[in-house]
Amino acid sequence: MPGAAEGAEVAGVRRSRRAEVAGPGSTLEADLDNSRPFPRSGTIPPMAYIMVDIEADGPIPGDYSMVCFGAVLVEPALNRTFYGKLRPISEKWVPEALKVSGFSREETLQFEPPATVMERFEAWIKANLSSRPIFIADNNGFDWQFINWYFHHFLGRNPFGFSSANLGSLYKGLIKDTTGNFQHLRKTRHTHHPVDDAMGNAEALLHMKTQMGLKIKV
Repeated sequence: MPGAAEGAEVAGVRRSRRAEVAGPGSTLEADLDNSRPFPRSGTIPPMAYIMVDIEADGPIPGDYSMVCFGAVLVEPALNRTFYGKLRPISEKWVPEALKVSGFSREETLQFEPPATVMERFEAWIKANLSSRPIFIADNNGFDWQFINWYFHHFLGRNPFGFSSANLGSLYKGLIKDTTGNFQHLRKTRHTHHPVDDAMGNAEALLHMKTQMGLKIKV
């Protein structure tokens, strides 16, 4: 086993290597030694949840197109909404997927340019929020990939940042049952019009807060 002097030398070498990786003025050394949680100071900015639902003509953005989407600011009044219809970006589409949206290919070709819609959506977010927007959906793995791709592809940025939340997962955690389904909490009928669907999901989230004890600031 190494003696005390040898152990101190090894520790010194480790600290030196950390400093080399971190660079001058970095806090990496302190973070590694003290194992303090991040952030270490300041307050977490307030958040506002925006429920989003999208319809697409295929499984992935880029190869296929987002047809339309709706958004609802989650608050008791539920009276601030957004709706956008986007012109296709690809010659490819899946007829069965497009049919769910209720539009024909010919109709979608007359929709607004995607960049215009995404600019309007960003402006709507900024006009209605004074805090950090949080993207939430009942299938965020699907809905998020389209919104994120379209924002970055057409605007070079995403006001939601790099993460999203899943409504179904919140409900499962709340009832402590991974087989649970929140859909009975909706009031607005699920019609596949994205504003209707986002509204129903927002109603479910508010029910979780007011009736089931979910601690969420909305």
